[in-house]
Amino acid sequence: MTYIPVLAEHIEITPGVCGGKPRIAGHRIRVEDIAIWHERMGLSPEEIVGRYPITLSDVYAALAYYHDHLEEIRQQIREDEAIVQQMQASTPSLLQEKLRQQNAANDSIPPR
Repeated sequence: MTYIPVLAEHIEITPGVCGGKPRIAGHRIRVEDIAIWHERMGLSPEEIVGRYPITLSDVYAALAYYHDHLEEIRQQIREDEAIVQQMQASTPSLLQEKLRQQNAANDSIPPR
């Protein structure tokens, strides 16, 4: 009988796919995504399965992997959040700019 570790059936790391981060096998859903949905957004494993095309076993394997590699995954999450903040700071929102222009135009209309 061949023994296959359960996590190996559900979690894979492939260089060049999802930045080489651990993910659900056959999907682009990262372990850190599952951790965020579960811990920060409060989604239960069943709710995650209801929203994404993965199995309950996939979710529990991702959570097990997350807890086995807690600091590593949390560091990845912090790095991703820093990149998002940097991008937001350097790339102004087109919607906010349009609203600013609209408000400026409305402010220049004299009252009747």
